[in-house]
Amino acid sequence: MSPSTDRQTDPAAVTASLAAEAALLEGRMSLLREAIHSVDARIDALSETLRRLRRPATGPTDGEAPGR
Repeated sequence: MSPSTDRQTDPAAVTASLAAEAALLEGRMSLLREAIHSVDARIDALSETLRRLRRPATGPTDGEAPGR
């Protein structure tokens, strides 16, 4: 057989293979989206914590000048 006939494949087999690969990629995308959502939630929580920690250092919030 020549190399060109060795490379010929059944279109149904190619379609099934591509569909299986697409399903795997969709599963990985779902896992990555969940991981991104988790990281985003952690960033939000840490940002809020940092905002709360900075508030007392900036002085009173009722408009008074900080005492020395």
